Amino acid sequence: MLRHLVLAGIAGTVAFAAPAKAQEPDTILNVSYDVGRELYTAASEAFAKSWKAQTGKDIKVNQSNAGTSTQARLILEGLEADVVTFNQVTDVQILHDRGRLIPADWQKRFPNNSSPYYSLPAFVVRAGNPKNIKNWDDLTRSDVQAIFPNPKTSGNARYTYLAAYAFALDKFGGDEAKADAFVKQILANVPVFDTGGRGSTTTFVENGKGDVLITFESETNLIVEKAGADKYQVVVPPASLLAEFPVALIDKVVDKRGSRPVATAFLNYLYSPEGQDILLKFNNRVNNQSLMEARKSQFPDVKLYRVEDVFGGWEKVTKVHFGSTGKIEKLMPTGR
Repeated sequence: MLRHLVLAGIAGTVAFAAPAKAQEPDTILNVSYDVGRELYTAASEAFAKSWKAQTGKDIKVNQSNAGTSTQARLILEGLEADVVTFNQVTDVQILHDRGRLIPADWQKRFPNNSSPYYSLPAFVVRAGNPKNIKNWDDLTRSDVQAIFPNPKTSGNARYTYLAAYAFALDKFGGDEAKADAFVKQILANVPVFDTGGRGSTTTFVENGKGDVLITFESETNLIVEKAGADKYQVVVPPASLLAEFPVALIDKVVDKRGSRPVATAFLNYLYSPEGQDILLKFNNRVNNQSLMEARKSQFPDVKLYRVEDVFGGWEKVTKVHFGSTGKIEKLMPTGR
């Protein structure tokens, strides 16, 4: 299921009063999610060439990758990110709510609510799919061990949790008690909770644990490409959850460092035809209808649940499911 492209102006206006202009640096730091390493290595290198051609200046985009909840906390504690490229709205929003590092309207600065691409939770199974895993129901079976990170530390895992919960609500006609039991069983079938998505990939691929790895569709394809189609295969369930990847400038940092122009240009680059092509090559979906049509065979049709429609938005879902007294505390296995 594809969403229509939301037309918006290219961001670049200053939201906060800027201090005296600093000399523009030749490096910026992109703080990103755990499985975004390869994507942002490619995007950063391509942007650096584009920036050099346009301005004659050299730029290096350094990266920091980890679970986005962990990354947001590090930024609040002082990590000087020029930009963030996260996989969950709440981990960006907290930078405003708790640190006033970005403006309240940060989602209006770039197109599509500041999300240049999107994905969805999908499955990687072992070659031949010996457990015949096709849908979320299969993850509740006693003979299936599922591998995904801890929803308390990983945005990736929160999408998995919410996708399973949305599927259960759909399956059981909105019965929350049955949805709770459904997701609780899936969580009980996870032998180890890593802190981030790449750690779970290691657990599944290198350590050989589990029958199915649940991660972003973009990551599932990368795993099969790297580890071999003779060992693993991708299963895209017929229904999943829309996973958006929000980006933001960190105003207090870019104004302090004088990096606002180049940091803004880097995020705008992700929306450019060249940037969108890189995103597609890494199996991310984009909101440009014509680009998606050209790669129709690459992306199977999926019924996509939306957090806003099923859960009432990220603020509500955070309180109900992921807060200190939320459902996650009751549904997670004891001591995990």
